[in-house]
Amino acid sequence: MTPVLSPSSDQRVTYCDRTWDQFKLIQKGLEDCPGVRLFYYDGTVEVLRPGRDHEFFKSVIGFLLELFFMEKGIEFYPTGSMDQEREGEAFAQADESYCMGGPKVIPDLAIEVTFTSGNIAKLARYRLLGVAEVWFWEDGLLSLYSLDAGEYRRCDRSQIPQLAALDIDLLIRCILLAETSRLEAARVFKQGLRPPAVLRPEF
Repeated sequence: MTPVLSPSSDQRVTYCDRTWDQFKLIQKGLEDCPGVRLFYYDGTVEVLRPGRDHEFFKSVIGFLLELFFMEKGIEFYPTGSMDQEREGEAFAQADESYCMGGPKVIPDLAIEVTFTSGNIAKLARYRLLGVAEVWFWEDGLLSLYSLDAGEYRRCDRSQIPQLAALDIDLLIRCILLAETSRLEAARVFKQGLRPPAVLRPEF
C-alpha cells in the first residue's frame, strides 16, 4: 500500500490495516531514526518526522508551562515524547508530556502540535492509554480535553488541580509572542503569573 503524505511542513506517513505485530516491526526498524514519533490505534500506524515549526511550538509550550510550574512552586516530572503504550491496542509519543509530582507509567498531560485536522480521532488512542488531559496546538489555538467518566470533554481551563490556575489566554498570547521574541514572551508570561502589586495609601 502506498503511504499517504499529509500536506504540512511535517513529514507524516500513514499505514492502514496494520496489526500490532506489524507496528512493532516498523517501530524496531526506526530505532536508529532520532526525532521520529510513532502512533498506533485501530490498525493505523502514523510515522511523524516533525518540521521546524512543529519543534518550535512544542518547545515554546513546554518552556512556558515549566515557567508556570516554577513560579507556582509545583512539583512536576517532564516526560517529553516518552512511549505511552497499551499492549496490542494503542501507542503514542506526544510532543510534550508531564506527570504531576513524580514519574508515572502514563503522564497526566499530553501535548500535541498539529497542522492537520483529526484531533478528535486522536483522542481515542489517548482514552485507551488513560491520559487525564490532552492539549492540541493548531493554527494559533490551544484546545484542551479532559478525561471524564471514560470520555474526553472540551474545557476552557485545565481540570488537573495543579494547572487549574493557569490562564490559558495568557499562555496562548505568549506562545504567539515567542515567534517574535522568546525573551519578551517569557517576561510577559511571568508578569501575568504574578499578582498585581497592592498600592498602599499615603498618609
